[in-house]
Amino acid sequence: MVAGDWMRYRASPALQALTREANATCAVINRLYYDDAEEAMRLFHGLVPGAGAGIDFRPPIRIDYGARLVIGDRTFINADLMVIGGGEVTIGADCLIGPRCSIYTPNHAEDIARRLDGWELPKPVTIGNNVWIGGSVTITPGVTIGDHSIIGAGSVVTRDVPAGVVAAGNPCRVIRPLAEG
Repeated sequence: MVAGDWMRYRASPALQALTREANATCAVINRLYYDDAEEAMRLFHGLVPGAGAGIDFRPPIRIDYGARLVIGDRTFINADLMVIGGGEVTIGADCLIGPRCSIYTPNHAEDIARRLDGWELPKPVTIGNNVWIGGSVTITPGVTIGDHSIIGAGSVVTRDVPAGVVAAGNPCRVIRPLAEG
């Protein structure tokens, strides 16, 4: 799963086993969270070794490849986060991620024969520091969101978003710069 390399998820028992194991861990975390938050957090940090200090999340979560995910310190993740695919995902420090957000990293082949053979190209997603992502936002493969930006609820982010702006819509586009304050 090296960035920039095509892979065949549907034809790879090893990759399928990794996602099954990660999803099974997520299921345990989701069940334990309200009865034993400390154990749920321990399992979360085992699943996502790149998770920083002071992260707070609400279940359910679903993460395909925790080793490909980095989350900065003090980030809050609301309920129903989904991170799918083998591309690297980096979420900065002090971010606010709304409920029902999805981050997708795989691009499937456009060529019909290659797509039928199961080829996909994972692309990284990078979210800067102090980014607020509203509820039900979808972030597609290869996108970077700059520091301090706000992504409006329900947006579908298909292109990079610069730092210090409010962006929203489907497709997501810059609405205005952040107000000084």
